[in-house]
Amino acid sequence: MSSDPAGGKPGLFARLKSGLSRSANALGANLTVLFNKKKLDAQTIAELEEALVRADIGTIRAKNIAESVARGRYDSEISEPELRGVLAREITAILKPVEVPLVIDTARKPFVILVAGVNGTGKTTTIGKLARRFRNEGRRVMLAAGDTFRAAAIEQLQIWGDRTGAEIFARTPGADAAGLAYDALIRARETGADILLIDTAGRLQNKAGLMAELEKIVRVLKKLDSDTPHAVLLVLDATVGQNAISQVEVFKAAVPLTGLVMTKLDGTAKGGILIALADRFELPVPFIGVGEGEDDLQVFRAAAFANALTGAS
Repeated sequence: MSSDPAGGKPGLFARLKSGLSRSANALGANLTVLFNKKKLDAQTIAELEEALVRADIGTIRAKNIAESVARGRYDSEISEPELRGVLAREITAILKPVEVPLVIDTARKPFVILVAGVNGTGKTTTIGKLARRFRNEGRRVMLAAGDTFRAAAIEQLQIWGDRTGAEIFARTPGADAAGLAYDALIRARETGADILLIDTAGRLQNKAGLMAELEKIVRVLKKLDSDTPHAVLLVLDATVGQNAISQVEVFKAAVPLTGLVMTKLDGTAKGGILIALADRFELPVPFIGVGEGEDDLQVFRAAAFANALTGAS
């Protein structure tokens, strides 16, 4: 694995490629027959479409990609590198519109980011990694422990606060989450915080209650500032595959999502789900998680993701 010029740590693309290796290997295995055939006839195109479906890209988009690959090349020979390159370009075109960075508006102080997601997605860890990123940029950060139903979530956030030097705003387990968010915003204003990151509960099995709580948090924050929250990020676990689609639908109906963060891409062969989500919802994807390390929460780059997934050079 290559390292960056500073030595030691692998470069960003190397970490992305390593993180997506399971998905890339699964897709590559499904494409092996196509690489051996070398000719794009009707059967080969059908097999390409099936391989893309297996990669969790989605049936409609898989069909569209296969047709795009065949366009102008039908019944012609194609090399393996050329096929990988064509696939990468097609996938990049789908992902490019959601390659939208999270921009912190310094005129809004604190810039309030509400982070949602079901339990187990890596939501609290993502908040900690974001805090690390913002602190490295020289920003003053406050973390609000809005997942008041899990003592472990509060403790985990406190650990990240110690690691990053971010202030923690927390209450005892069971406290009203909306009230905590309200008080955290007041406190963030008083201390001059640049960014307020608010964690939230993720008990999807109690869907109605969870969504009502999220709606209440947003409603209460708006009493202090009608523009808050300035960003609402939904954290998704890539290992759940197509189930991520229903999660986006549920949360999108409750709160004004401004972006998706896909985590655990290193632990699944279902990395293609990000393509399906981009195609269906067109929500910005500011970050993706490709490993456990603090540096493995990466700014999303469409072309780099597509190249790592398809094995294109």
